Amino acid sequence: MDLLALVDFNLVARHGGVGRAARATGRPKATLSRRVVELEGSLGLRLFERGARVLKLTEEGKALYERTTVLLTEIDETAAALSLGGDRPRGRLRISAPLLFSQAAMGKLAAGFALKYPEIRLEVTTEDRPVDMVEEGYDLVIRVNPAPDESLIGRIFLRDSMVVAASPALPRPAGGAAAPAVVRDTGAQPAVWRVLAAAGTSEIEVEPVLSLSSHFMVRDAVRLGIGAARLPLSLVSPDLAAGTLVSWGDVDGPETALWALYPSRRLLSARVSAFLGYLKEAFPNGTPDELAAFI
Repeated sequence: MDLLALVDFNLVARHGGVGRAARATGRPKATLSRRVVELEGSLGLRLFERGARVLKLTEEGKALYERTTVLLTEIDETAAALSLGGDRPRGRLRISAPLLFSQAAMGKLAAGFALKYPEIRLEVTTEDRPVDMVEEGYDLVIRVNPAPDESLIGRIFLRDSMVVAASPALPRPAGGAAAPAVVRDTGAQPAVWRVLAAAGTSEIEVEPVLSLSSHFMVRDAVRLGIGAARLPLSLVSPDLAAGTLVSWGDVDGPETALWALYPSRRLLSARVSAFLGYLKEAFPNGTPDELAAFI
């Protein structure tokens, strides 16, 4: 594939027409039009629907534009960095992160990263829903235990676990009695919590007395002794160390892993590499205690 023809195709697609692209870039209309035709011929595909006044991308043209525009941007940025005698990352970096991690750590992370890399314009959006990285223009997403996705690659940068925590003033029930529980408002709640302790696996029957939408809210309620709750270890480890909360055991369930994900079909940009490196600096071992100390 002719790279110059691909560049001109992207110019025409971005500006919505040969004439507009020519006026915006100073390139001859005839050259732009010829290069697009040559690219269509080499691919054996029609990339534009041509009307009397309208030039519109075909489905194949849209797919080619979406997959190549970022690559060409990466090439331009690399060339610019080399021409300046360095490879300092610069430009816009869009990140999507889950609510709890954002509330706990993302503000401090983002500020520290911005201080270290002042030429990167960092934008962080907080949401727990799955996002389409390419369609919505994200460079990197942070997710908890994401489902396998062949279109994404990434790495685990933090691991956490869940514990059942309670105030020391709240006795653990015995004889099959139900424990008052503070739960997150995430739908149906189990009537029994399975926990792991030194003595082995046990079950705690629970009766929800309070339903809240945030782990921070749940923790604050538990501190006041209204009930026990399943909470991330990173969120309560200072309380456990100080004795203001006690653990009734580890929640029997899968490990909580935080992943940094990015599309595998494009080059890893210097901006994403810089942020991944910063995460590694902040959490070198990726343990719950490191996250607790960070926040």
